[in-house]
Amino acid sequence: MKIDVLLGLQWGDEGKGKITDVLTPEYDIIARFQGGPNAGHTLEFDGLKHVLHTIPSGIFHADKANVIGNGVIIDPFTLAKEIRKLRVMGVEPSKNLLISKRAHLIVPTHRLLDAVQEASKGTSKIGSTLKGIGPAYTDKSARNGLRIGDVKSTDFKDKFNAQKKMHFKAIDSYNPEPDWLKIEGMNPDEYEKLWFEGLDYISDIQLIDSEIFINQSLKAGKRILAEGAQGTMLDVDFGTYPFVTSSNTITAGVCAGLGIAPHSIGRVFGVFKAYCTRVGSGPFPTELHSETGERMRKNGNEFGSTTGRPRRCGWIDLPALKYAVMLNGVTDLVMMKADVLDDFEKISICTQYKIGETLYDFPGYETLNSPIKPVLEDFKGWQTAISNYKAWEELPQGFRHYVSNLESVLNVPISIVSLGPNRDQTIIRKSSD
Repeated sequence: MKIDVLLGLQWGDEGKGKITDVLTPEYDIIARFQGGPNAGHTLEFDGLKHVLHTIPSGIFHADKANVIGNGVIIDPFTLAKEIRKLRVMGVEPSKNLLISKRAHLIVPTHRLLDAVQEASKGTSKIGSTLKGIGPAYTDKSARNGLRIGDVKSTDFKDKFNAQKKMHFKAIDSYNPEPDWLKIEGMNPDEYEKLWFEGLDYISDIQLIDSEIFINQSLKAGKRILAEGAQGTMLDVDFGTYPFVTSSNTITAGVCAGLGIAPHSIGRVFGVFKAYCTRVGSGPFPTELHSETGERMRKNGNEFGSTTGRPRRCGWIDLPALKYAVMLNGVTDLVMMKADVLDDFEKISICTQYKIGETLYDFPGYETLNSPIKPVLEDFKGWQTAISNYKAWEELPQGFRHYVSNLESVLNVPISIVSLGPNRDQTIIRKSSD
């Protein structure tokens, strides 16, 4: 057996959580392979909306195992809140959630460092979610990190305090303003108390050697779906650096984030919106600073599920999308939120980049970080509400033409089309469609 992958192809917020939930019945195990509580995967079903930050999006299927892999970083305070909400709904994570012993911890001072470092940048902020992601991954790479498997060791508190002391030395070097030294509106001591309470609360979740569990499951014929967080254009190596996240969000990250060999990768589902959004700072060639962009934001309810920040909106960017398809080896495309464009008379797509007098079909290092003028091609909108359609052949011709055009440019089939936020507002296409 091979492990299938589902990940984002843009700047995150593509709708990965919904599609993971939709596909979960076809799999035995859902495994997160990178990121942390900066993720916000939104699922809607039975009239309710659910947002997950660390837990894989298959958790609502009680008969499926959900694994938080070694490449994920965990804030016990946030994870405990997630689990409490699930238990209120009658979902019991202790029965089908597993955590890698090698997953690193976000400690309270990581969040303080994140806030202090971001505030000190002034107008050059990168748009951090202030969840402690960057500092936690920095400590991991510098071999100063704490892992959740360390919690049961007798000297864990000593290690925690040593790391805390080191962090405060760094924090003090920024001469921080008093209002920078808050976490969730609390002073560090208050938050630390809740952090340890959260650590205790999640202690009934089983810790495993996830790399062994995943590989043994593959040998046993289990079907596994690896769920990514953030998006390809936020990858620490290949995204719009430095305005990126701190982990590898692409298919290659699955190998390190779950401990599998490259030849074990099977299908790769690449998720993208019918337009583009971005949260925080950084390049965004097709961004719309206009009523049209505001209309997209309003129609699509484009506000961050983790931060609540309004998302920047713009037309779909095919050069960046082709780049993401190449990097990830995408076999199946998944188009989300097409219904947001239902009432648009004209829909534009970016087909090339123009820098000076030069046209680029493909974003290399220079194009990703240069002032870009998008070359746009216009399509007539379908101007029909599509959210209640159940079959591909019933959809408006204008919409199907839009999808076919994207497929011809990207040279990958759009296998799944989402027409709304709910599970049942999804069309899985046959190869003959």
